[in-house]
Amino acid sequence: MSTLAPLRLLREPWNASEGNQSNTTVGASSGWCQGLDIPNELFLALGLVSLVENLLVVAAILKNRNLHSPTYYFICCLAVSDMLVSISNLAEMLFMLLLEHGMLVMRPSIVRHMDNVIDMLICSSVVSSLSFLGVIAVDRYITIFYALRYHSIMTLQRAVVTMASVWLASTVSSTVLITYYHSNTILLCLISFFLFMLILMLVLYIHMFALARHHLHSISSQQKPPTAHHSGSLKGAVTLTILLGVFFICWGPFFFHLILIVTCPTNPFCTCFFSYFNLFLILIICNSVIDPLIYAFRSQELRRTLREVVTCSW
Repeated sequence: MSTLAPLRLLREPWNASEGNQSNTTVGASSGWCQGLDIPNELFLALGLVSLVENLLVVAAILKNRNLHSPTYYFICCLAVSDMLVSISNLAEMLFMLLLEHGMLVMRPSIVRHMDNVIDMLICSSVVSSLSFLGVIAVDRYITIFYALRYHSIMTLQRAVVTMASVWLASTVSSTVLITYYHSNTILLCLISFFLFMLILMLVLYIHMFALARHHLHSISSQQKPPTAHHSGSLKGAVTLTILLGVFFICWGPFFFHLILIVTCPTNPFCTCFFSYFNLFLILIICNSVIDPLIYAFRSQELRRTLREVVTCSW
């Protein structure tokens, strides 16, 4: 049974002829090209864990007034994006199981419509997750380099406009992607967006690390203990770098899959890589599982609030 409907659309390169696909499949049907048989139970378990974790993050941010700031609002939106991955995965798995066991009978047109809805949810979560990681990086950059002007630069109104813009752009782009998913141009736009955001975040993090290291070196040369502000700046940069690394590891193989679809859909090596599609899906779901753990363990205020939420200390 397939998993993650929108990604299923990209499981096989559509711009390869059937004859070429069959030839390369036969030639690459031995050894490591067999792919991995991942049980559906693993997809369901990871989806449930991710859903619960991200719900806790959202509940903690909404509960604690100290977390009602643009930074944590952006983190909340990122958690919602991760929840979309989990909800879409669980919804499709349940939908497919009911159809396969004859417990749900629907016309093919309705099934396709349901697939399109799930497709849009997943694609929207992809774009919004990457966008909010970029927004969080920019927010942290402003916090470090424009600390005295932060509240005048990143006002609540601007934060709301930013969040609304990201969600609107994610919805529109996901609709276009699902409508024209056969077009290599659409895939190239998605790949370019991923690379642009990755480069943007790398540049910001490198600059933040350079500043933090310069401050720590200056303090060490004066034989003074590091201040809370400088330590917090370095800790924040480390946290965002971890988030970036996790996102790149979890989403990188999928975007490499897209690149191969565009560049070499009939090449034997590419065909072998396509056979590991389910592994890429597991990595994507793992990203939504790992992100809340990073927030909980690296933010003392959020960690404390999470304990209150879990123990129902409202």
